[in-house]
Amino acid sequence: MANKRYNDPEYAEADTPAGDETVAEQSDSAEPRPAAAADEALATLQKERDAYKEQFLRAVADFDNYRKRIERERREVAEYAASDVLLELLPIIDNFERALQAPATGDTEAFKRGIELIHKQMLELLRKRGVTHIEAQGIDFDPNVHQAVIHEPSDEHREGEVMEELQRGYKLGDRLLRPAMVKVAKRS
Repeated sequence: MANKRYNDPEYAEADTPAGDETVAEQSDSAEPRPAAAADEALATLQKERDAYKEQFLRAVADFDNYRKRIERERREVAEYAASDVLLELLPIIDNFERALQAPATGDTEAFKRGIELIHKQMLELLRKRGVTHIEAQGIDFDPNVHQAVIHEPSDEHREGEVMEELQRGYKLGDRLLRPAMVKVAKRS
């Protein structure tokens, strides 16, 4: 029987000690369980990463579209504002053209009155738009609103007093559009 036991597969399996079988089963079944859990966790993390990446790419695209839309709207507002002012300038240009097309007569006084009316129209347009003239003549030089182009010695004026306005300066509300070009007195 001893021979039969070793040759017969039925008896060979029965001969294996129970402790060896458990160790073999544990080693086979223990490795796949943690590996499968790790693979699942990795797959879950990859899905989360892909979802976050997709959200990020959407956010970048949305922001880019927002930036382009804001830039387009800003440009349209600027064009609209410019067109509004330009429409108000057109009648003034028409008046200049009429003055230039008028027959040349010896009456320079009438021509001067026409130019003065156009000038008045232009100043009225600026006033309506909130543009104001910067005072210069006779006041102290202010580098925030004046641009000194000439310093001239004078005994009749205070040191730093604006003697003459060479070109008018303008403000739009509190914002400086153009400084006044001035001649400033200095002590001799």
